[in-house]
Amino acid sequence: MNFRPQPQRDRPELNLVAFIDVLLVILIFMMASATFSRLGALRIKLPDAAADTTSSHRCTVPVAVRADGHLTVAGRFVDGDAGILAQALVDAARSDADCRIDVHADALAKHQSVVRVMEAARLAGLSALAFSTQSELAK
Repeated sequence: MNFRPQPQRDRPELNLVAFIDVLLVILIFMMASATFSRLGALRIKLPDAAADTTSSHRCTVPVAVRADGHLTVAGRFVDGDAGILAQALVDAARSDADCRIDVHADALAKHQSVVRVMEAARLAGLSALAFSTQSELAK
């Protein structure tokens, strides 16, 4: 018989604090990389290779964007924010929601001016947009 006191063995422990810290970091990373909000967007129909040259829209509103950022809607000069431009688009479209907006932008026009036309079209409820281009040979 062995009457000597047995040395007590340390019981293994599981340190949960470090485990929780790692899980919290992973959770924060997942939350930061996930997209929770959906930005408002316009539906864009890209042209086909065999695009039809005839217009299927009864109503078209030409919008010209000059290099200095000034806009004309159906030949009328429009100055102001997207709300004023949206009202001008509604007036030119005669409240026809199927009316197409033809955007003719100068090559030196700022991107912001063209985006302002797109925002005004969204505010006006006009979803059909067409961007006109001109090849170098046509000049």
